[in-house]
Amino acid sequence: MELQKMIEAAWEDRSLLQDKDVKIAIKSTIADLDMGKKRVAEPQNDEWIVHDWIKKAVILYFPLQKMKTLEVGPFEFHDKMKLKTGYEKLGVRVVPHAIARYGAHLAKGVVMMPSYVNIGAYVGSGTMVDTWATVGSCAQVGKDVHLSGGVGLGGVLEPVQAAPVIIEDHAFIGSRCIVVEGVRIGKEAVLGANVTLTASSKIIDVTQDSAVIYQGEVPPRSVVIPGSYTKEFPAGNYQVPCALIIGQRKESTDRKTSLNQALRDHQVAV
Repeated sequence: MELQKMIEAAWEDRSLLQDKDVKIAIKSTIADLDMGKKRVAEPQNDEWIVHDWIKKAVILYFPLQKMKTLEVGPFEFHDKMKLKTGYEKLGVRVVPHAIARYGAHLAKGVVMMPSYVNIGAYVGSGTMVDTWATVGSCAQVGKDVHLSGGVGLGGVLEPVQAAPVIIEDHAFIGSRCIVVEGVRIGKEAVLGANVTLTASSKIIDVTQDSAVIYQGEVPPRSVVIPGSYTKEFPAGNYQVPCALIIGQRKESTDRKTSLNQALRDHQVAV
């Protein structure tokens, strides 16, 4: 609680960033994020609690850092932020040229193909971050998730009240999917290739006699594909992108088998 008070005070009065104890409070919070001791958002009784003060700590960390040139073999970077290190001890597989920034947490068993994970993000155990996938700042990814090639999870720092992108346990996010603006993907959900979801995107369940529309959230075990609906504009009627829930992933103790069956049943491209 003392850390939170100091960070909240520095957020209101940036001159406090010169105070030694405030600097220690911010840096220790980022260290806790890096190690997974703290999270920007965490599940509690099927709800997600967002800790705005931790996001503030991430933002305040940047002015404390100085620009530096980093050299890795023939590669050169110029940035304020250190890169994450110690992967062997963490039990994380990192394939060249995968990059995670210091302050991002990667749990044991994570595999990073050439990809990027930003500060404040949390990636759960056994998750695959496939080639050219991006996990934005403060995004929360559960365990045993598969982020396919080219997936983009949006980052969020400001406004601090904004919720991060949340991908819950055992979800499968298909190739080139984009999930931004605090959208939450429920447990074991499957997004087919090229699904794009923002906070305002219509997510339409078309499995019943009448459509059910969601926004900002994909229910658990949903199988989702890209779609469109007709919207009236002054110039006429045009097709607008949406996402369609076309079925449910079957409950099974063998989730991999369940996933493969869902893809076969609904002919979803991933």
